[in-house]
Amino acid sequence: MRRKSDFSTIYNRGKSVGERLVVLFHRKNDYPYKRQAFLASKKVGKSVQRNRARRLMKESWRVLEPTAKEGTDYIFIARNSILNATQGEVQVSMYKALRKAGLLKDREGNREER
Repeated sequence: MRRKSDFSTIYNRGKSVGERLVVLFHRKNDYPYKRQAFLASKKVGKSVQRNRARRLMKESWRVLEPTAKEGTDYIFIARNSILNATQGEVQVSMYKALRKAGLLKDREGNREER
């Protein structure tokens, strides 16, 4: 996702789920694939901390991406608490956010039932 209109649509018409380290905004898209973005505002810290936060989220997404539902846009936003977290903790937080939102596939590749 690159256009401001993509982000605005997800913020305004999508849903959000909060976790300890990240906030997830999501919305169904019209494509057969997933799109994702990783953001860290200046509240997280200076550029070094923001870049580290984005790297942690991207690496966690690399592991979690096969379990996430297709045809959805995801925006992961870092919280301040991510600065002292390990990659494993970020991965767990992102997994919990996906599970809360009902965006995990089950073993057959369908949406996980609650």
